[in-house]
Amino acid sequence: MKQIKSKASIYIQLLIIVSIAAELFHFTILFKLIPYDISWGGRLKSDSEMYVFEGLSILVNAFFIFTLLQKGEYVKSYFSKKTVSIILWVFFAVFLLNTVGNLFAKTTFEKGFTILTFVNSILLWRINKRTNLY
Repeated sequence: MKQIKSKASIYIQLLIIVSIAAELFHFTILFKLIPYDISWGGRLKSDSEMYVFEGLSILVNAFFIFTLLQKGEYVKSYFSKKTVSIILWVFFAVFLLNTVGNLFAKTTFEKGFTILTFVNSILLWRINKRTNLY
């Protein structure tokens, strides 16, 4: 049981690090440090679209990180363990769909994220399979 939890903790830590990096990436787009046409499949057409999509992405990523922190017991749980697991299964599905979406992105830059979203899916699978022992 301890080894199962230990491996899940490593996976959670990796996902938190990757998610923080993703947050920083979205903030650089939001503050126009890098152009928004390299994200969202190259489909954003205006600043106002970018603000909506990037703002939403930042909020969703923050919620994801918060959920991971609860799963890893790094912060006080505001949701039940079952709810946290369900949320992470939903994120697993989202990452899988995002992987497919990235395959069809218009920019090579975003196509490169296919591997990252696929690895995130695998990590979420392992976290939930290893810790759904409640």
